[in-house]
Amino acid sequence: MFIGISFSCFYQAIDAIDNGINQFDTDKPLRYVNNTNLSSRVGRLNLDWMDPNQSPEKENEAFQQAMALAGSEFLDVRFYQKKDAKKYTTISIVFMPSVPDMSVRFHAKSWLPARSIVMECIADRYDTDPSGEIMVLKRFTPWKLHIFELEEEMKVDPPIKYVLYEDDRGKRWRVQAVAISPDRFESRKPLPAQWRGLTDDELSKEAVIPGCIFVHISGFTGGNQTYEGALAMARTALKI
Repeated sequence: MFIGISFSCFYQAIDAIDNGINQFDTDKPLRYVNNTNLSSRVGRLNLDWMDPNQSPEKENEAFQQAMALAGSEFLDVRFYQKKDAKKYTTISIVFMPSVPDMSVRFHAKSWLPARSIVMECIADRYDTDPSGEIMVLKRFTPWKLHIFELEEEMKVDPPIKYVLYEDDRGKRWRVQAVAISPDRFESRKPLPAQWRGLTDDELSKEAVIPGCIFVHISGFTGGNQTYEGALAMARTALKI
C-alpha cells in the first residue's frame, strides 16, 4: 500500500513534469499558474544566464542545494492516495529503500490508526441515523484522507453526506459536508442555502434548531453548541 501511495503522490508528479505530461486532458488555458511545486523550486536553483560565474564549482554548489531541497521535501512529505490512482510502475519499488523512517513512522502511527477509526465510524453510521448518510467521529481524526477510499472498499451506498465531530478547542460540535472528491472544494450536499452566512440566534431561528453557532457562506461546514443540535442540523439538511 505504501509503495503505491509514495509513487502516486510524490514521484509521479515529478516524473510527469520532467516528461512534459499535462496534469489535465484539456486545451483550455489555466485559470492560474502554480510556480511553488518542487520541480519549479529546484529549477530556480539553476545558474542565472546573466551570472558571470558559470564555473563547474558554482554549478555543483547549486546542484548540492537542489539535492538538499529535494531531500528535505521527501523527508517531510506525507503521502495521500488518490481514489483513482492507476497501477504503480517499478519506479516506486526502485525508490522504496530510500524511504526515511519519518514517513514510515507517520503511516504506522498516524495514517493507519486514523484509517481504522474512520472505518469503524463508517460501519456504525446507521446507529447515528437510519439514512446512513451521517457519520459521527468518536474522536477527531483526519477523516478526509480515508473516507473516499473506504466508501469504495466498503461499498457504501448512499454515500455519506455529513460528518459530525467535536471541536476540542471549544467543546462544541461541528457538522461538515463531505466533498464530492478529495481534490474538489464542492460538497456532495452543502448545508441549506437559507442557513449560510447566519450565526447564533438568527441561525437557530431560521433552522428551528436551538444552539446553532454558524454556517459557512459556502455551506461546507457549520457548528452547534451540542451534539444533539449538530445532528439535528445534519438531519434537517438532508431533507432540504
